Amino acid sequence: MLSRRAIILSLSSAAFAGVFVGARGRLLAADKSVTIGINLPFTGADAHDAELIKDGAMLAIDEASAAGGVGGYKIEVMQLDDGTATAGQYDPAQAATNARKMVGDDSVVAAIGPQMSGSGKAMSPILSQGGLATITPSSTNPDITNPKFAAQYRPGGKAIYFRTVTTDAYQGPNMANYFADTLKVKSVYVLDDSGAYGVGLANAFEAQAKKRGINVLGHDQLNPKEADYTTTRTKIKQLNPDAIYYGGVAQAGVKLVKQAYDIIPNVIKAGGDGVYGAEILKGAGFPAAQGWYATIAAPNVLENPDAAPFIEHFVKKYGQQPDNYSITAYDAALVILDAIKRVAASGKEVTRAAVRDAIQNSHVKTLQGEVSFDANGDIENRVISVFQITHNDKYPSDDVLHQYKYVGVAPASS
Repeated sequence: MLSRRAIILSLSSAAFAGVFVGARGRLLAADKSVTIGINLPFTGADAHDAELIKDGAMLAIDEASAAGGVGGYKIEVMQLDDGTATAGQYDPAQAATNARKMVGDDSVVAAIGPQMSGSGKAMSPILSQGGLATITPSSTNPDITNPKFAAQYRPGGKAIYFRTVTTDAYQGPNMANYFADTLKVKSVYVLDDSGAYGVGLANAFEAQAKKRGINVLGHDQLNPKEADYTTTRTKIKQLNPDAIYYGGVAQAGVKLVKQAYDIIPNVIKAGGDGVYGAEILKGAGFPAAQGWYATIAAPNVLENPDAAPFIEHFVKKYGQQPDNYSITAYDAALVILDAIKRVAASGKEVTRAAVRDAIQNSHVKTLQGEVSFDANGDIENRVISVFQITHNDKYPSDDVLHQYKYVGVAPASS
């Protein structure tokens, strides 16, 4: 682990190699620039969590820019919204449009995002054909980087979809192990929100739960646009499971958290990283959210002392607490900046092809440890962290850092 100061100093020293001294002694970046795209759902149910992710990425970019640029290049940003009012959340069609916009701009050499796997499935083939690498700090559906689906999601051949989080091939099954080993759950009812992320996560959880001898009493889909889930809730209450597990994001998740409290308040409730975030806390509130378990597909870095300078700087700059996906976004930006630096130092032109190859070969010291990728773009670190929502009245009710209590690492399958 490196402190934020050490990380930025290493970027700064490299960046200064590409600057010159002006007439008054000011350090000025050379007259070259490249663009990093950022694609997140700033409209709809996940807008606040998207903002926290964007702020994490921008913190790294702004710090590098303040140090003079990277490898002689000024860093520009193209920020795109893949949420729409019609969808009420992320919209794969808009994500595809955004991908085409980034690919069509030759100055864009890499991107950060998307937040959601449904957007990732829409964007990946377009990015692949354009040779544009993206690093997602939060999307976890494994199909996008699975070589079995390479013809569908990376028709251009090389991996272009990289992650600073692991996938639901670990997030779902590992939480099923946590149900069996730690929570001693004997029966469960599974729900998903019909999206690519939610379905994949719920199915992966269910398959492992059955392997571990947990009785899966049923599996239903929730329509994110429906207001009332009474039929499903009543069915679950009649079956009397030990627990429910939800795969999905906030649009359906907020309603589920609220309504489950009304009809099945004493059942163990859990979900994936779609249940980890300020939108759940703000939308469902307390006491409804109290006790829910949530996972993230990354180490819990916020409580690591090395993250304290990052948190302090984030709060000072943005006036709110970060969450762990602010850090994975910060780390995604660091990886891209490091790739640009290495390409520039090699004497090559900083093109998207050269940056993609540099990202593939990354070994970058970040707040979550060294980030490196396998041949498919997946991060080598596969830790799944478990949290429980525990109300702390000393802090704002939507403060992710203080309302989600870290309870440990979900056990990996043998």
